Amino acid sequence: MKLIQRVGYYLGGLAIGLIILAFFFNAKRTSCSYGPQSRVLKTLNSKKITYGDEVNRSDSSLVKKILNNGHVNFSKSNPRKEPCGLYVIEEDHENKMMILTLENCDSMVKVLTIKNKASH
Repeated sequence: MKLIQRVGYYLGGLAIGLIILAFFFNAKRTSCSYGPQSRVLKTLNSKKITYGDEVNRSDSSLVKKILNNGHVNFSKSNPRKEPCGLYVIEEDHENKMMILTLENCDSMVKVLTIKNKASH
């Protein structure tokens, strides 16, 4: 068998293997969220969201947008607070910096405040 035939068989098998892997991973909707930022946001999005007294429930779509696209400010957060960790998530929304403060409990996430300040 010539070298070119070996390379052809190798590339053909590799292509079939990649297609099969893509099919299986796409069906499971797997994601690679290994960084602390991604893990926190993924955990918060996977839980039931409740709202505190100061938060208007009509802002639920804004809360979801911030939880999907925001950035966790770890310097203002206190994840080890008992009984529920405290997180501050920031997102630029319509030229305003939206700041979402929430508690991460075992079975739910409670939105405490939504504040906005003008972006620079």
